[in-house]
Amino acid sequence: MQIEQMLKKFTDAVEKHDGAALGRLFAEDGVYHDAFYGAFHGRTKVAELIDVWFYKTAKDFKWDMIEPVFDGRTLYVRYVFSYNSILPEAKGARVMFEGVSIMKLNQDGLIEEYREVADTAPALLGLNFPPERVAKIKLKHGAELRGRAEAKGHL
Repeated sequence: MQIEQMLKKFTDAVEKHDGAALGRLFAEDGVYHDAFYGAFHGRTKVAELIDVWFYKTAKDFKWDMIEPVFDGRTLYVRYVFSYNSILPEAKGARVMFEGVSIMKLNQDGLIEEYREVADTAPALLGLNFPPERVAKIKLKHGAELRGRAEAKGHL
């Protein structure tokens, strides 16, 4: 499968509230590490991330993948992501943030691991979260980073 085709299927699945379609892009034991909700293991859980978690708090998703770079195993792609929040405190706000998706693909072109590096603070502030809540979320992200193997040499 062409990378651009796969990315289009990926974003379409999210925008169309089709978790099963997204799950099919993953290996059976693939993992989606979401910047907000954490890790979802396996196709069924990846589908649940979209169908339950994403759509529980938001609607009208738009996801643009920009400038993919692929070395045959690892795919890096910059993105812009937005949605309308349905959280009461957000008062229907449209929020947006940018990031980079990092995907490890197997020999069949299926995603073994999806990870993202995203600046979620603009979205959190756009949701009208109080600064203390944003700080708590960002501290959690920092703790997760410090817990990864690749961060050990930085501690």
